[in-house]
Amino acid sequence: MAASELYTKFARVWIPDPEEVWKSAELLKDYKPGDKVLLLHLEEGKDLEYRLDPKTKELPHLRNPDILVGENDLTALSYLHEPAVLHNLRVRFIDSKLIYTYCGIVLVAINPYEQLPIYGEDIINAYSGQNMGDMDPHIFAVAEEAYKQMARDERNQSIIVSGESGAGKTVSAKYAMRYFATVSGSASEANVEEKVLASNPIMESIGNAKTTRNDNSSRFGKYIEIGFDKRYRIIGANMRTYLLEKSRVVFQAEEERNYHIFYQLCASAKLPEFKMLRLENADNFHYTMQGGSPVIEGVDDAKEMAHTRQACTLLGISESYQMGIFRILAGILHLGNVGFTSRDSDSCTIPPRHEPLTIFCDLMGVDYEEMCHWLCHRKLATATETYIKPISKLQATNARDALAKHIYAKLFNWIVDHVNQALHSAVKQHSFIGVLDIYGFETFEINSFEQFCINYANEKLQQQFNMHVFKLEQEEYMKEQIPWTLIDFYDNQPCINLIESKLGILDLLDEECKMPKGTDDTWAQKLYNTHLNKCALFEKPRLSNKAFIIQHFADKVEYQCEGFLEKNKDTVFEEQIKVLKSSKFKMLPELFQDDEKAISPTSATSSGRIPLSRTPAKPTKGRPVQTAKEHKKTVGHQFRNSLHLLMETLNATTPHYVRCIKPNDFKFPFTFDEKRAVQQLRACGVLETIRISAAGFPSRWTYQEFFSRYRVLMKQKDVLSDRKQTCKNVLEKLIVDQDKYQFGKTKIFFRAGQVAYLEKLRADKLRAACIRIQKTIRGWLLRKKYLRMRRAAITVQRYVRGYQARCYAKFLRRTNAATTIQKYWRMYVVRRRYKIRRAATVVLQSYLRGYLARNRYRKILREHKAVIIQKWVRGWLARTHYKRSMHAIIYLQCCFRRMMAKRELKKLKIEARSVERYKKLHIGMENKIMQLQRKVDEQNKDYKCLMEKLTNLEGIYNSETEKLRSDLERLQLSEEEAKVATGRVLSLQEEIAKLRKDLEQTQSEKKCIEERADRYKQETDQLVSNLKEENISLKQEKEALNHRIVEQAKEMTETMEKKLVEETKQLELDLNDERLRYQNLLNEFSRLEERYDDLKEEMTLMVNVPKPGHKRTDSTHSSNESEYTFSSEIAETEDIPFRTEEPSERKVPLDMSLFLKLQKRVTELEQEKQVMQDELDRKEEQVLRSKAKEEERPQIRGAELEYESLKRQELESENKKLKNELNELRKSLSEKSAPEVTAPGAPAYRVLMEQLTSVSEELDVRKEEVLILRSQLVSQKEAIQPKNTMTDSTILLEDVQKMKDKGEIAQAYIGLKETNRLLESQLQSQKRSHENEAEALRGEIQSLKEENNRQQQLLAQNLQLPPEARIEASLQHEITRLTNENLDLMEQLEKQDKTVRKLKKQLKVFAKKIGELEVGQMENISPGQIIDEPIRPVNIPRKEKDFQGMLEYKKEDEQKLVKNLILELKPRGVAVNLIPGLPAYILFMCVRHADYLNDDQKVRSLLTSTINSIKKVLKKRGDDFETVSFWLSNTCRFLHCLKQYSGEEGFMKHNTSRQNEHCLTNFDLAEYRQVLSDLAIQIYQQLVRVLENILQPMIVSGMLEHETIQGVSGVKPTGLRKRTSSIADEGTYTLDSILRQLNSFHSVMCQHGMDPELIKQVVKQMFYIVGAITLNNLLLRKDMCSWSKGMQIRYNVSQLEEWLRDKNLMNSGAKETLEPLIQAAQLLQVKKKTDDDAEAICCMCNALTTAQIVKVLNLYTPVNEFEERVSVSFIRTIQMRLRDRKDSPQLLMDAKHIFPVTFPFNPSSLALETIQIPASLGLGFISRV
Repeated sequence: MAASELYTKFARVWIPDPEEVWKSAELLKDYKPGDKVLLLHLEEGKDLEYRLDPKTKELPHLRNPDILVGENDLTALSYLHEPAVLHNLRVRFIDSKLIYTYCGIVLVAINPYEQLPIYGEDIINAYSGQNMGDMDPHIFAVAEEAYKQMARDERNQSIIVSGESGAGKTVSAKYAMRYFATVSGSASEANVEEKVLASNPIMESIGNAKTTRNDNSSRFGKYIEIGFDKRYRIIGANMRTYLLEKSRVVFQAEEERNYHIFYQLCASAKLPEFKMLRLENADNFHYTMQGGSPVIEGVDDAKEMAHTRQACTLLGISESYQMGIFRILAGILHLGNVGFTSRDSDSCTIPPRHEPLTIFCDLMGVDYEEMCHWLCHRKLATATETYIKPISKLQATNARDALAKHIYAKLFNWIVDHVNQALHSAVKQHSFIGVLDIYGFETFEINSFEQFCINYANEKLQQQFNMHVFKLEQEEYMKEQIPWTLIDFYDNQPCINLIESKLGILDLLDEECKMPKGTDDTWAQKLYNTHLNKCALFEKPRLSNKAFIIQHFADKVEYQCEGFLEKNKDTVFEEQIKVLKSSKFKMLPELFQDDEKAISPTSATSSGRIPLSRTPAKPTKGRPVQTAKEHKKTVGHQFRNSLHLLMETLNATTPHYVRCIKPNDFKFPFTFDEKRAVQQLRACGVLETIRISAAGFPSRWTYQEFFSRYRVLMKQKDVLSDRKQTCKNVLEKLIVDQDKYQFGKTKIFFRAGQVAYLEKLRADKLRAACIRIQKTIRGWLLRKKYLRMRRAAITVQRYVRGYQARCYAKFLRRTNAATTIQKYWRMYVVRRRYKIRRAATVVLQSYLRGYLARNRYRKILREHKAVIIQKWVRGWLARTHYKRSMHAIIYLQCCFRRMMAKRELKKLKIEARSVERYKKLHIGMENKIMQLQRKVDEQNKDYKCLMEKLTNLEGIYNSETEKLRSDLERLQLSEEEAKVATGRVLSLQEEIAKLRKDLEQTQSEKKCIEERADRYKQETDQLVSNLKEENISLKQEKEALNHRIVEQAKEMTETMEKKLVEETKQLELDLNDERLRYQNLLNEFSRLEERYDDLKEEMTLMVNVPKPGHKRTDSTHSSNESEYTFSSEIAETEDIPFRTEEPSERKVPLDMSLFLKLQKRVTELEQEKQVMQDELDRKEEQVLRSKAKEEERPQIRGAELEYESLKRQELESENKKLKNELNELRKSLSEKSAPEVTAPGAPAYRVLMEQLTSVSEELDVRKEEVLILRSQLVSQKEAIQPKNTMTDSTILLEDVQKMKDKGEIAQAYIGLKETNRLLESQLQSQKRSHENEAEALRGEIQSLKEENNRQQQLLAQNLQLPPEARIEASLQHEITRLTNENLDLMEQLEKQDKTVRKLKKQLKVFAKKIGELEVGQMENISPGQIIDEPIRPVNIPRKEKDFQGMLEYKKEDEQKLVKNLILELKPRGVAVNLIPGLPAYILFMCVRHADYLNDDQKVRSLLTSTINSIKKVLKKRGDDFETVSFWLSNTCRFLHCLKQYSGEEGFMKHNTSRQNEHCLTNFDLAEYRQVLSDLAIQIYQQLVRVLENILQPMIVSGMLEHETIQGVSGVKPTGLRKRTSSIADEGTYTLDSILRQLNSFHSVMCQHGMDPELIKQVVKQMFYIVGAITLNNLLLRKDMCSWSKGMQIRYNVSQLEEWLRDKNLMNSGAKETLEPLIQAAQLLQVKKKTDDDAEAICCMCNALTTAQIVKVLNLYTPVNEFEERVSVSFIRTIQMRLRDRKDSPQLLMDAKHIFPVTFPFNPSSLALETIQIPASLGLGFISRV
């Protein structure tokens, strides 16, 4: 594909910019060939027309895709050019706060000017053993690569650190050396690595100074070789120094300082040991005040001085030598204050008794006058004479400064020699790693001889760098079998020739120095004449004749010739040196010894810069001429030689490059100046590396990675089984130009820009796919949303309508009810009002009607009379008027009717002629007729109504009339009565008047009373209201107080609860910390103990050299260490006289563990001794008394008789015990005489048979003892006393014996009878037993059915498991089942065999004994006695012979017991089939027996041997997980047994009564419990280390690198440093590998019977290790911080949680240990844009520290273009929100942290008496008791 095709619309490019160097822009339209102008849109929003160069027509550089920006390796960029490199570095430095970046084989380090937490020991451990490309760029990664290549290739390595002053070279070199010191360790106990690190503060104090660019600038170059032995441990180091800047001693520019050591001395001047130096403030010395900046901010020179002195002491520089160094340095300061006074222009003098010079001479131990003379004069030697010539003031000042510089240079070399001496090793060096810390390319406004040498050295280093890069490129191409075409790269050999060839600049400079009158000007002219216009790299400035310009590889540099000759000569007056050599101060002449007498092989010449040799110097045989010649060498010549030697060393090693970049000149933290960065990138060769890479095929992919990345561009038919052929076919279709790529053996090589093109195709394909997916999903989502909204709307409508209907129905019901209520209420109101009105109306009517009736009556009466009169008058008048009117009306009617008739006639005549009129008239007439008819009808109706009304009125009138008549009559009667009552009324009125007066008076009184009552009521009401108000206020106050009290109580409760919780948490934390501290101390103790054992073995091998012949072993030394406690080392120390004694601190914890118990035991022994002594005295008194009574009895026989009598008494007491026990047994048998009890399989039957067996054994013993005693007594009686005197006593003894025998025979006879009864009952119950057996068989069949169901369920569960887990589970189940069956069968077989043997033996013994007893009795007694005496019974069984859960062994078998049970017992194999914890049970049962015997020595010996043997096993096989797990389980079980059977109430709660009987009775083993607990802690820690070593290689690969969900995360270009592929190979670990390993661990621990709580702690520790290592690698790997990787991690964590659920371990706390990893994965996946997102992140990530959160956000890298980077502002927002959070500043988790372990008491339900000892253990020598 042509490059021009990439310049399409929206493509981004880089254009030059004078301020920002390069500026980003975007094309606004496609570029077409021939266009002269590009339309661009800048990022700040402006549009720009960018004109192409008409000559070159070069297009601007294309910008890389965003997903490639911020890559760890610059060579991974698709476009390799300067703006891409600069932008990538800037993004990593500013946005991601990453200071390290790879550029091919170069590590680019940008100085952050800020302390970063990325150099701790945890970071070192994280990088140790990792591949260079697997982790983020770091100086530790380069150091690890050098260390690994040294060990793998057995080739010496070099790390070349270069850069400008202030770029961080010294710090980078220091960290590299610190890495080697930490990772490799030292081969001896001399702490060589500490000495190597201690050399840094010394060299910094004497070789570093503050400059304008750097506060701690190295003013010399150094090459440190760190030596390693064959095991690659540090054995020593050697240092070479180059070109110390001596001029700084006497001159400093403004804002600069002299070397740090001078200011450290001045700051420490008040120390008592420094008073003799007579130092003052640094401002008072000429050599320290010129820069005007004597103090560095943040640096305490006094403290630095203490560090320097401490480092000197560590390196073996004694106090006297240190004071000598400080004397010389103080002398230099005082020498700088020496002033000169001019006599004339050619001479000068020093003031008499000049104080600075006096102090200088005193400190240096030289003569004042002599030094004063030679400071002002010099000696000139010619061929014939010698002259002493005075010198001018200027010359004297220069000579003084030259002397000061020369002394400092010699002192510098002397210190370097002594440092090398301290770092030198006597062991032969196998290989080394060199660290070169050398000055970078320098260019200033005024460049002199120092800059010339520095740039010359950089030219040589750049040439070596270019050749190495070119060589690596060629090797890569050849390895992949790609045709190699010569790449043109910059070769700076011409520039080197210009400097160092014959007649070169250095050659001409040396030649001019040899000329008597040579000057800088003449040298400049020679340069012009030799090189000007002849060498293209040499130029002359236009305006100067005292300067020249050299075109270096980095830039043009103009050098000023002034001072070149003087600095190259480095002249010092010989007379001044002689004065110093004659010093009384011994150290000073030592500085000026000849080179062949130098102490160190690296001592330098008088210039103090050039080392002579890298290897130790051999003593030379007197070569004074050679030394003189060496002394005359110029500085340039010496520097050239040393540079050639350095290049030879570097060429003989494998170089690793670190280029330090200074981001800005103002030392601002994380501030990037593009101009300064570009200058340094050009100067340090980074861009040249890029150019060489870009010239060929910079982008390289393996076939698998290419297939995984660009699988989306392939069709299904293109995918073949051969990945290589698939990639070839696809590339031929995608990229037409085959020159753009090449196919290697394992990789595809692309030219620059092709990967970007492929990424564009991939992005377009993914974008189209995303658009299609988005389209489909959005349509589906919208349809789903519409349907959901429609369903919701319908549902809402249904509910709303239902609600409305219900509301309407409710409204109707309410309206109806309201209407009904209103109706009835209104009816009631109206009726009530009607009744009231009706009653009032009736009353009114009655009065009114009476009044009206009377009035009407009078009126009617008058009217009636008037009517009669009117009737007659009106009748007459009416008749008269009627007659007159009738006559007149008739006349008028006639006249009018006649006239009207005439008119009507006339009309009718006219209308008759018209039909229409007739019709109308007819119609009108009809209507009128109808209307008239209707009117007639209505009038008839009205008439009828009126008639009815009239009739009614008449009836009413008649009734009223009748009423009035009756009323009139009644009124008349009442009138009469009223007249009668009038008199009474008058009397009543008088009474009423009186009553009214009384009433008025009463009313007035009532009014007064009411007024007073009202006032009282008002007052009372007011008082009540006030009281109520007050009561309310009091109630409110009470409620408020109650509320406050409640709140305060609540707050106090909450506070107390919080306090309690916090205190509890704090106590728990303190307890855990204390427990952790104790366990760490225990771990350290065990480590020291192992170290002590190793040293002891080495001492044994060194001291006890084996000699021929037999060597006798000391019999007092027990091989099993049974005669001493756990600290076997102490006892062995006493046996070996050649060993050194351990410190007292070591002995104390070992001896004190048993000191108190031993003291207690000694006291008990003393008491027993006293008791025994008293008893002995008493016995002696008894013997004396018996002697006095029976003098004739011999002394010895008396003692024997007394012993025999005691023996008899003991036997009688035993007999009584046996009889009592037999009676108890008889009682129990009689009480429980049921047939099932006495059945053969019944417990009583088994007990009886066992007791009968023990009867026979005990009977043998007792009878034999009785017979022996009887015979002895008879013989004693016959021998001691005469027959006549002893008859009575003999008879008495025989009677006693007979009685005893009779009793025994009777008891035996009763026992036999009981046996017969039992046998009869057995026969009788046989039938029932058969029935019981049948029932048992039926029960067994039922249990087998249940077992079959359980097996089927188990099989179903197994079928759900994966195949591997299924097989493992089935095997495990089968093994467990077979083991249990075997154990049961073995136990049954042993019991049956034992029963058979006992029964046989019993029958034989009974038969034999009965026969013997019968014969004996017949011989010893008379026939009469035989009849009287019963048969002698058998002895009674004793319960001591019952199995009591104890094991007995002999003292001499202890070693065999420990050997078989501990040392040679292997967990895998025989031990797997044992009862879990069987060794612990056996050991405890042995301890119980020793306790039962009250044998203190045996208990101590067994416990000590056990503990030491377990330690030996773990030391021998401590890397085997099964062994460690097995002994951890057994140690804990042994510890629990000691607790369970200790007799303490707290441990006996869960015991059965039988178990309580087994408790220890004589010894308190609490101290041994503590020792066993400590041993268990050590084993647990060893177990954790073992599982960590097993898991660690799996974790990163399985949890991070392997793609559990295939295709989620894409593969990005990785550049030269190839990372581990995420595609699983055969040897790659996956998550399944981790889960399988966890299953293995869990199954092993379960098999060994480990306590469940302890298993939970182990699992918690395992998960912590997994989470910590995964998170640490995530924080150090930028390529892992992406959204897809977060999803992978969360899936992996979910699988681990599922594993916990399957194993029922969710409550173990293991999940909580993964919380930081879970939150980190969530942080990778959450949205990271807004303030709400920041708040959510701060709340979510409470298990991560602020540093970890910020680191993850900085490292977050998009894998695809669709993801977005985290903005810097968002990260700052997070930092602001988390600034108040108090958490650890540490970045990484401590993966080595071990949680404190506890051993909760877990009693065993297993009965000790039921434990069987398998024969496979080989413990046949122990017996059950």
